[in-house]
Parts: sequence; structure tokens; C-alpha cells
Amino acid sequence: IQEGKKMSGFRNSTVYQIYIKSFCDSNGDGIGDINGIRQKLDYLQDLGVDYLWITPFFRSPMNDNGYDIADYLAINPMFGTMEDVDALIKEAKEHKIHLMFDMVFNHTSDQNSWFLESASGKDNPKSDWYIWRDARPDGSEPTNWRNIFCGSAWTWSETRGQYYLHTFLSEQPDLNWENPEVREALYNVANFWLDKGVGGFRMDAITYIKKPALTDGEPDGRDGRAAIHKMTVNTEGILDFLHEFKDRVQRGRDIFTVGEANGVRASELSQWVGDEGVFDMVFE
Repeated sequence: IQEGKKMSGFRNSTVYQIYIKSFCDSNGDGIGDINGIRQKLDYLQDLGVDYLWITPFFRSPMNDNGYDIADYLAINPMFGTMEDVDALIKEAKEHKIHLMFDMVFNHTSDQNSWFLESASGKDNPKSDWYIWRDARPDGSEPTNWRNIFCGSAWTWSETRGQYYLHTFLSEQPDLNWENPEVREALYNVANFWLDKGVGGFRMDAITYIKKPALTDGEPDGRDGRAAIHKMTVNTEGILDFLHEFKDRVQRGRDIFTVGEANGVRASELSQWVGDEGVFDMVFE
């Protein structure tokens, strides 16, 4: 964990992570939920909690425990409603607790409307919102990359007639951050939640958002593939994207941001945290 200089207001804060599905069930269905968190606010305040880091509760098919988001602005019914979230934000503030939402901006669910439109063909407004490539002449995937969970990092789309890239599961297609419309849509998501009163974000898998040239890597396993982590993590130019995020989302707001910074070297930390960096804290 690395803290930034500008974090003086956060340095002595206590952050409590809640995996919502198993935290507190308010209605007896066996699944933790938003109202369960509301019921425990007195307890959390007594513990001295300053920030609640809440894992994703957005609409999702739950192929990766909610880290495959189908709609950033809708609540998964298994966890509650938007009204429940509004009440949680209000009541947490009354308990002097800030909420920090887990945001997944490297990829979405393959059930996200953005992806469904992008996959529908090569000529639509969101055609370039994800990373698509033609097959090689023999029909195989564009590169030999292996996704984080094992297997090819490319999946064929019959409707589109191309492969799409996914750092994680095939149900989690990677967004194309090179497209300014994608970045604008994600900034709008972040600002939507900040305008509601959320106190910050933990940015999931953020070091993968910038992709290098899509070329084969040196095989590092019996499958003849190269790990996508090795090929794409912390690619040159990523900080340009993150400084834009800082300007469009963080600037002028008293919020706490944490980046999941896999692949960031110790010598680079000053570029990632502090007054000149992009986050208040990073961890690997």
C-alpha cells in the first residue's frame, strides 16, 4: 500500500471493506444486501469506521461476483433498489461514514447494453467501444494472449464476425479506452455517483485500461500462450488517461480514491499517488 502526500486528511482513516453478498441479510433470503449495511451503521460507527469500501452491487449476471457490470446506474435486485442506496448514502453521512464504491472501468459484462450494441455489427454507434479484431487467416485468435483466469484472452462473436478481447472472463469484454466516447461515458458514471454523495472509489483492475500493440508475446506456458498481465499491465500512456479521469472526476471534490495498481513499480509511485499523482492511495 502506498499513500500519497495529499492524503493527510485520509492518513488516519479506517477503511472497512464490505463484501455485500455475505455481510448482512436484512430480509431473510440468505443474501446480504444494502439494507443490511444500513442496519449495521451504528455498529460500524462504534468500530470507528471512516470509509466503507463496498464491493459491486450494480446490475450484473454475477459471473464474477458483480465485477461484470451490466448497468453502472442500476442496482442488482438481489441487493436492493436505488432508493435503498440513496437511503444508505444519507444515513452513512449521519453516522459520519463515507461510502467508497468499487468501480470496474476496465471491462463490462457481455450483457451490458453497450456491448450488445457493439457486438451487433461493425456499423453502429458503439462499434468501437470494445476491442475487436479479425481472426488470423487460419481462423485463430488475433494474438496468443492468455486471460487472467486461463484460456484465450479472445472470444469469437458470431453476430459481429470478429474476436473481442477480455483480460478476465469471456463474459467480461474489455472497454476501448482509446475511444473518447467510452471515457466520457465512464466519467459520467463516476460523476453520477459522486453527485449522489458517494465519498470515493476503489478502481478495480485500473492498470489494464491502456492496451499496447496487439502482437504475440513470448509463450510462458505449455499452452503456448503469453499472460495478458505481462503484455498489457501498466502500459506506457496509461497515466494520460488517468490524469484525464482526475481532471474530469476528482478535481475540486473532497473524495478518496484508491487504485488497484498491479504492475506499478516502486520507482513509479510518485506518478501514481500524491499531489502529482492520480490517486490518494494505491495497492497491489
